[in-house]
Amino acid sequence: MSFFYTLKTAIIGLRTNKIRSMLTVLGIVIGISSIIMIISIGQGARAMILNQLSGWGSLTISVEPGAMPEGISDMVEIYTNSIRNRDLKAIKNPFNVPNIKKITPVVFTSDTIVYGRETSRGQLVGSTGEYMDFLNVYPSEGRLFTEDEVKNKSKVVVLGWRIKDDLFGESEALGKKIKIKDQWFRIIGFFPKSGTVGMQDLDKMVLLPYTAAQSYLLGTDYFQAIILQAKDEDHINSAAEDITRTIRELHNITDPDKDDFRVITMDQAASMIEGVMAALTFFLGSVAAISLVVGGIGIMNIMLVSVTERTREIGLRKALGATSRDILLQFLYESIILTGLGGILGVFLGGVFSWFIAWSVNNFTTYKWFFVFPISGVLLGVGVATITGIVFGIYPARKAAKESPIEALKYE
Repeated sequence: MSFFYTLKTAIIGLRTNKIRSMLTVLGIVIGISSIIMIISIGQGARAMILNQLSGWGSLTISVEPGAMPEGISDMVEIYTNSIRNRDLKAIKNPFNVPNIKKITPVVFTSDTIVYGRETSRGQLVGSTGEYMDFLNVYPSEGRLFTEDEVKNKSKVVVLGWRIKDDLFGESEALGKKIKIKDQWFRIIGFFPKSGTVGMQDLDKMVLLPYTAAQSYLLGTDYFQAIILQAKDEDHINSAAEDITRTIRELHNITDPDKDDFRVITMDQAASMIEGVMAALTFFLGSVAAISLVVGGIGIMNIMLVSVTERTREIGLRKALGATSRDILLQFLYESIILTGLGGILGVFLGGVFSWFIAWSVNNFTTYKWFFVFPISGVLLGVGVATITGIVFGIYPARKAAKESPIEALKYE
């Protein structure tokens, strides 16, 4: 019996029970679309985060409190208060770290900003005016605060676009005072509409001197980070090594495993993110793949029921000359067609949902999400679906092929 005739017979068999075939395909569709979505979202998130990191520039180095976490149990360590003003002074000393071009400490928190009856929730960033040099964004109106204002703990702020719009709308706001935690701060500038740069939502940012933030808002004397810029690409690693050595000497640390700080270059940060995203994507993809196995078991179950229901048909076909091989191929083709169709629909729906997620993030948040349609995921999904059809279709097909034509014709 020809291939095309056997294939046609398989299709007719599936069309006879359309509802059953559609429900059988559903498990495969869910499994494949889940895999496509997880891979697409994982790659999109990776691209978005790496793009945000690039906003800091490749020469940026970050010094942060706490040792590098090696697991979930170590995450608490990143909130230690080990980076203080003495560390800042030591790193600023060119004899300790000669290959640094810029340096600025950073503290941050979030709070409600009040003007009259209007309020807005924003991220408060305490630093120096040089902080914006790293992000390459500057006030569109007004100015940044000076070094003297930082030394004098001046209560001055530069507002992001969204904060200004929430509090003042189209009204003139330069020079007016806003209240944060019962403290009054004078507005000296506004940032243009910039969105998210370097993982920082500049539209909702309130920038103020770190000394004022520590004294009036936080009541602390330590930093969440010290941000540095190396002189050039050739000196990034040497600068990071000098910073590490300097802080270890200052903290009397002789064992690197006991570091109470971490020095991170942008390359290291990118590698860490890629590793985390790859592991997360693999884990979630593995979970989604379980639904393929469930779908495959469902197909095998339905095909076994179909063999039982069509016993007389099998006997009649064998009596008319069909071989056991023809019967086996017919039922195997039915299984492969079901899983193949499920794979195609799953790829399509997975791509549509992934695009919708990217569109939603780009239109309703300040983040730039990259839609990625994973060709590897498509090949994996369709390939796994086909293999699932073969593996879980062989047993029902062999069972059908072994039917005796005489016994099958007697079946009621």
